[in-house]
Amino acid sequence: MASTTLHSRLSPHQTHSPGVTRTAHQITGNSLTWSRAFAPDRLLSALSRSSSVGGVGGSVKPLITCTAGTTPVAAANLAPGTPVRPTSIMVIGATGTLGRQVVRRALDEGYDVRCLVRPRPAPADFLRDWGATVVNGDLTKPETIPATLVGVHTIIDCATGRPEEPIKTVDWEGKVALIQCAKAMGIQKYVFFSIHNCDKHPEVPLMEIKYCTEKFLQDTGINHVVIRLCGFMQGLIGQYAVPILEEKSVWGTDAPTRIAYMDTQDIARLTFIAIRNEKINGKLLTFAGPRAWTTQEVITLCERLAGQDANVTTVPVSVLKFTRQLTRCFEWTNDVADRLAFSEILTSDTVFSVPMNETYQLLGVDQKDILTLEKYLQDYFTNILKKLKDLKAQSKQSDFYI
Repeated sequence: MASTTLHSRLSPHQTHSPGVTRTAHQITGNSLTWSRAFAPDRLLSALSRSSSVGGVGGSVKPLITCTAGTTPVAAANLAPGTPVRPTSIMVIGATGTLGRQVVRRALDEGYDVRCLVRPRPAPADFLRDWGATVVNGDLTKPETIPATLVGVHTIIDCATGRPEEPIKTVDWEGKVALIQCAKAMGIQKYVFFSIHNCDKHPEVPLMEIKYCTEKFLQDTGINHVVIRLCGFMQGLIGQYAVPILEEKSVWGTDAPTRIAYMDTQDIARLTFIAIRNEKINGKLLTFAGPRAWTTQEVITLCERLAGQDANVTTVPVSVLKFTRQLTRCFEWTNDVADRLAFSEILTSDTVFSVPMNETYQLLGVDQKDILTLEKYLQDYFTNILKKLKDLKAQSKQSDFYI
């Protein structure tokens, strides 16, 4: 593939890439490398040029892809210091669906847990209540990162950008800064959560960035483990279970995509088994649930467990594709288009699953100990229907008639 790659190896005091300026004066002995590639063949397959509107020729903003540089990052010149305990970990993205389960599992297993959290109006008090230490930092501001990593042995990176943010801001530029800080600070291990099949879909910005981050991490020489994920069971509650119970519309597609959803608690448990296994250093693992499900199969299962039919609104895949191309025509909707590109993959004839036998054997895990989607949803509906029944009973007891 022909591509033009920009490598900016700059001073420790300032990093710069087209349209991005960062100060990182606290990072010494190491410089940040920003790598970004414009891939013509990928652009041709992913985008179409917009036609003239009102006599003015418009053009589609080029899709920016990133390719990790092959030049290793210079080793940090670290003087001997106080040994860091292997039980000292930092969780990035600790307030998210996966991150909070990683925090809980780590605390249950006796780890000293530090959570990097952006300054926010509503503080993450639940993390402190569990026993974790919360420190303020922001991946979009690299100068805030180094101080938070002092005394940390292992970073577990569960973070991803917020929906309102451009994908590359946190997931590429922020992660590059974090990984370079980890290298400079002498972090002993870095665990990175990625997406299954991210290397096969360069036309999807988020998946391309995940794949590039994998390669960038590998090039630094840090001991690391990359874990690719297929899908979270927890995400199905808000998407299908709750709307069905509330008799609201459930949105689905007509595509035969199959996803092997996994419970985030199982993901967290397997992650710590992998961290403790030195044979897994530098390896790429993929975690998938026991079975891959289509959207219609998940909806049917929820209907059966809820005891009521779903009001399903089907969105044809062709509509998603058209919407993506339309939003590409306007700069202010470009990030929406990036996320719709990911939606297209999820609604294509794709299977997000892998055989797990070798992974179970490597980790010493029995497949019977992995929660199935049927059991997960059954437990949810059993508990929620019982609560609804109890609330209804209490409501009747409080009724007074005069």
